[in-house]
Amino acid sequence: MTTVKGLVFDAYGTLFDVHSVIAACQQVAPDAPALSETWRAKQLEYTWLRSLMGQYEDFWAITAAALRFALRRHGITLDAAQYTRLLEEYYRLSTYPEVLTALQRLRPYPLAILSNGTPRMLHAALEHNNLQGVFTQVLSVDPLRTFKPNPVVYELAPRHLQLPKQALVFVSSNAFDVIGAKAYGFQVVWINRANVQLDELGWQPDVVVPRLDQLPHALHL
Repeated sequence: MTTVKGLVFDAYGTLFDVHSVIAACQQVAPDAPALSETWRAKQLEYTWLRSLMGQYEDFWAITAAALRFALRRHGITLDAAQYTRLLEEYYRLSTYPEVLTALQRLRPYPLAILSNGTPRMLHAALEHNNLQGVFTQVLSVDPLRTFKPNPVVYELAPRHLQLPKQALVFVSSNAFDVIGAKAYGFQVVWINRANVQLDELGWQPDVVVPRLDQLPHALHL
């Protein structure tokens, strides 16, 4: 990897544990992990479908639609108040345990978030986890009305950080995001927590680690 001048982080699944909603799912579902898995899978699928169709809805609307699908798939009926409480867990996602330690080690560098999430969703999660002020930029796809892995999304980071893309390290736990960022031209770290196989699309991350707190050592920072 070349000289690192800044780091750009995906949010959901990388900093924030999307399956921290399982505790709330347990109140309404006999198989809470399965409900959470379906919810997340459809959330991502809907971003890709809407991008391809040119029919943008923001990530909050997509998250809501994915939850409706997941509830129907698992045969769960909620009243309006229960549904809203469960949906709003996305404002209160927990970070992974090692996130704060990793970010503290990396603070000498400009740090940014680049996410499909809406600004409100991102700032709510940051506030919930006492991470306000840690990031130089919190960048949402909203102004572009498309989602990752569209290369125009990745272009937001060098533009706002005023650094060349080759000097930025993009960090994600999502394989599609890793591939998209590498195809765009970032240096890329894959946080492969579940030790899953990378898709065969022709791009590879520069570094693979299982946890964010191994990132500073892996990058010699």
